[in-house]
Amino acid sequence: MFSWFWYIFPCLGLLLLQILWHNNTGKTPAKKIPAGNRGIPVIGETIQFMAAINSNKGFYDFIKIRRLKYGNCFKTNIFGQTHVFISSTEATKKILSNEGGNFTKRYIKSIAKLIGDQSLLCASHQQHKIIRSHLSTLFSTTSLSTMVRQFDELTIKNLSIWHKKSSIIILHEALKITLEAICKMLMSLEDKRELEMLHKDIGLIYEAMLSFPLRLPWTRFYKGLQARKRIMSLLDKIIDARRKSKEKYDDFLDYLLIKDEQMIQLTNEQIKDNILTMIIAGQDTTASAITWMVKYLDDNPKALNNLRAEQQALQQKVSCKAYLTYEDLNCMPYASKVVKESLRMASIVPWFPRMALQDCEIEGFTIKKGWNINVDAKSIHFDPMIFHDPHKFNPSRFDDDSKPYSFLAFGMGGRTCLGLHLARAMVLVFIYRLTISYRWKVLDSDESIEKWTLFSRLKSGCPIHVTSIEEDRDSPNASKT
Repeated sequence: MFSWFWYIFPCLGLLLLQILWHNNTGKTPAKKIPAGNRGIPVIGETIQFMAAINSNKGFYDFIKIRRLKYGNCFKTNIFGQTHVFISSTEATKKILSNEGGNFTKRYIKSIAKLIGDQSLLCASHQQHKIIRSHLSTLFSTTSLSTMVRQFDELTIKNLSIWHKKSSIIILHEALKITLEAICKMLMSLEDKRELEMLHKDIGLIYEAMLSFPLRLPWTRFYKGLQARKRIMSLLDKIIDARRKSKEKYDDFLDYLLIKDEQMIQLTNEQIKDNILTMIIAGQDTTASAITWMVKYLDDNPKALNNLRAEQQALQQKVSCKAYLTYEDLNCMPYASKVVKESLRMASIVPWFPRMALQDCEIEGFTIKKGWNINVDAKSIHFDPMIFHDPHKFNPSRFDDDSKPYSFLAFGMGGRTCLGLHLARAMVLVFIYRLTISYRWKVLDSDESIEKWTLFSRLKSGCPIHVTSIEEDRDSPNASKT
């Protein structure tokens, strides 16, 4: 009896092993889904996301906490949708270079409603190509040359009175100058009352972009929608007047309204949505970049001294000209690296959103159709494997530009920011005029982030005390910062 038992037992064991082996090899392996917490049903982790938006650390803190907990690829649920965040250069290339294939751009609902579904930022792949072909003219070399002169003129005018004030808040000044410049370039808008109204309403839209999309009178989202309506009414008035007028304007709106049988004409809604988009992008991101750069330079005297030396050398070359030219900006190699390093450290646009058009695989993880997949640009910008000592401000790190898909300030691929050269030009012009005209000292070094902002902005606005360099030469006790 026992001999039979010892014979049957190993046979049953071998049979069990064979069944397990067959099951494991005969079936498709279970799909690997990114780790994460989907939170409360329907609501997900929206409450935690909103709490981060309303904190001094900014909404990116929500992402940072989960990345440290789950790794460089994780998922969460925000506003009822699955969001995957990923932070590797390999995945970034796969996602951002596959526009219209596996992925397309999609912002959260509140942003899309506020800037308009015809905006370049929200349009479908095919519509995006049509709109982009029209808007690209705005950023031609000829247009940029005109813009550099206009922006330099505005910067000189605004900076000329700074020495009369006890302190300057850089963000406020930069927002004012960039709004004036972008509105003049887009539609020759220079009326002070209309510019003030536009500045206020753009601010309301900006503050509502990350709000919960509830259309109730006391909510940020509702106030943002009302601001959008007022802006659309202003743009309707301007466009109607243009169509009736025979006067020619040297601006972008004139170009958009010209009938060209060889091109698909944009509708009024497309024109208005994209003028709004360009105002928001041209004003807020550029002003934020200027603000962070002024702060970083104050924190790093060696970089500031190197920059000032370059700018003063350029000043000697262009002293016979009233205004800078676009070509002059090419004589600012160190300043260009200062701009890039400031944008890397500030990571003003911390992530780039896409939506999966079909099931696909990223970094060994399955991404399901309809999921939002976000490139975590800030994590890449602070990856020590890509940037040595990433928390140190070091413009010279960009002596080596051989790391593809590692610098993402303007995105990459088919939806790379159209205005990258314009933004760079505006920042370079501003920093040139500031460094040759003034020495400055930041009065508030707090790096707390402004609440309810899509783009990373300093809560303090970066207040500075300025001293005219001309006056400084005559005063032995003046600051040498």
